[in-house]
Amino acid sequence: MPSSTAPVLLVITPYAADANNGNWRTAARWARLLSPSCRVVLRTPAQLRAQGGGDDAVAMLALHARRSRDAIEAWCARTPRRPLVVALTGTDLYRDVPSGDADALASLDDADTLVVLQDDAVRHLPARCRAKARVVYQSARALVPSPGKSARRTNFLMVAHLRAEKDPRTLLSAWRRLPVDLPGTLTLIGAALDAALGAEVAALAAADPRVRWQGALPHGQTRQAIRRAHVLVVPSRMEGGANVVAEAVVAGTAVIASRVSGNVGMLGDDHPGLFAAGDDEALAALMARACRDRPFLAALEAAGARRAARFAPDAERAALLRAIDTARAARPVE
Repeated sequence: MPSSTAPVLLVITPYAADANNGNWRTAARWARLLSPSCRVVLRTPAQLRAQGGGDDAVAMLALHARRSRDAIEAWCARTPRRPLVVALTGTDLYRDVPSGDADALASLDDADTLVVLQDDAVRHLPARCRAKARVVYQSARALVPSPGKSARRTNFLMVAHLRAEKDPRTLLSAWRRLPVDLPGTLTLIGAALDAALGAEVAALAAADPRVRWQGALPHGQTRQAIRRAHVLVVPSRMEGGANVVAEAVVAGTAVIASRVSGNVGMLGDDHPGLFAAGDDEALAALMARACRDRPFLAALEAAGARRAARFAPDAERAALLRAIDTARAARPVE
C-alpha cells in the first residue's frame, strides 16, 4: 500500500470493468503496478464527470487519445500546469490519428509524454510527436508451461472479443482450408461484440466438432487456456500491442499473428509466425505447418521466449514510472 504522502495519480480509462476488454485490463493492471509508488484514482470519463476525484493528483495518465478526450480536455483546462501522459492503445493510433480525427490529434498535442505499447508504434506517430513517445510493453506474470500438451494433436486458440478489428473471419476461413483429418482443434474465447461474427463462429462450432466457442471467460480461466494451448492465433487487422501476446509468450505458448504494427512490435519483425493481415491462405499454411512440423512449433516457442524479458511486470512498472517522471519533469507541479 502507498503511504498517505505518496503522490496521487489520476488514471483515465474509456471502459469500466464490465467491458472486460483490453483498455480496462491495461488500466487495472497499471493501477496495480503503480500502487506501491502512487495513490491511484481510477476513473472512466463518465465516472469522472459524475463522481469527480483526482483533484489533488500530480499527474493524469489517460488511455486512448480519442475516447478519453473529454477527461483530457477537462484536465488541461482545470490544471493547466500539471503533467499529462496519454497512452495510445490501438484504434486511436492506427485509425483515429491517420484519419485526422481532431480529438485524437488534440490529445497528442496536449500530452507531455505519449505512451505506446510496443516499439513499432513510434513510427506511426506524427513526426512532431515522436520525441515525446515512450515504449511501455504490456506485461504478464510468468506461468510454468503446461506439461500436458498433446504430442499428436495441435490445439489452436484465439482470445478476443469478436469484432472487425480482431478479424476472426480470417481465422475461420483459414480453418476451413485445413484438411479435415489434420490433427488439430480450434478454441475461441471472447464475447460477440458483433452479432454477425458471433453467428458465424457459432455456426462453425456447431458444424465442426473440432471447434469450440467458449464466449467470455474470467481472466484466470483464459490464462490457463492460453497456457494449455499449443498456439495462440492473433489474426487482427489492428492491434496496439495485445497483452494476450505477452500472456502467451510468458506461458511458453507459441504465437501465430498477423503482420500488423502491434504484433510486429511485440514479437519482432523476424518472428517466424507472421502472415499478411487478411491472408487466410497464408494463415492456414502456418497452422498446418505447426500441426505437422514439430521443429517449426518449437521455433515459434523459442522466438517468443527470446522476447519474454520485455513482458515482465517489473519491466512494465519501471517503464511506466519513467514515462510519468518524464512528464512531471517537463511540467513540474507548482
